[in-house]
Amino acid sequence: MGFGILNSPACLYARAPPPISLSISCCSGYGSGKNSDSADSPGTSSWAYGVLGLVPPCSSAQLKAAFRAKVKQFHPDLIRDVKSDEMIRHVIQAYEILSSYSKSEIIERECMDPFDHPECEALDLFVNETVCLGTACPYSCVPNAPHAFKFSPTTRTAYAYSQGHGDDYRVQLAVGQCPRNCIHYVTPSQRIILEELLDGIMNVPYDTSAEAFLLYSLITKAKYENNRYQRK
Repeated sequence: MGFGILNSPACLYARAPPPISLSISCCSGYGSGKNSDSADSPGTSSWAYGVLGLVPPCSSAQLKAAFRAKVKQFHPDLIRDVKSDEMIRHVIQAYEILSSYSKSEIIERECMDPFDHPECEALDLFVNETVCLGTACPYSCVPNAPHAFKFSPTTRTAYAYSQGHGDDYRVQLAVGQCPRNCIHYVTPSQRIILEELLDGIMNVPYDTSAEAFLLYSLITKAKYENNRYQRK
């Protein structure tokens, strides 16, 4: 995985964000306006500093350098074990916590292409709602695995609202029984991009057939590359 300017699909299809400055959140907890670092638990800024090997305060340049170094350190091409998969997820989350970038902006700005080079084993869940039967499905994933899936209140299609169920038998059963094969195991970075693309398809009034085809193409590519990753 390189960090230069690449003509990769991830750089081409990701939405170009407006210019923003990188800000360091030295004491605010992730996802809240409170200081929640006392326990140094996952999701806090002190946890994020620890993941990236930094001590606050630090500059934006130091933050970016630490992020790139950790991605290289735990890249699956260099190390293949459970710790590598877990740490790649944590490194992306830590960088999101301490910067003003969202996950999709991190992927785009670093020109990562998770569909060409999966960053870890595909254990996250993604539902292609464009082909989901929703509440009309006779083998719906929602009653089979309600701890992982819900129905959307607007579209009445199923979506994955909870992750971390890679070894869950009920989730695996729901995936296997889906009559439209619309539930997929993907990596976190793949899921971020697919969810953004899906959101643009489901929530607009005009024709989105081109976007739907792109979504299908990316899912197909993810399946192929994720299977190759598992065989390495």
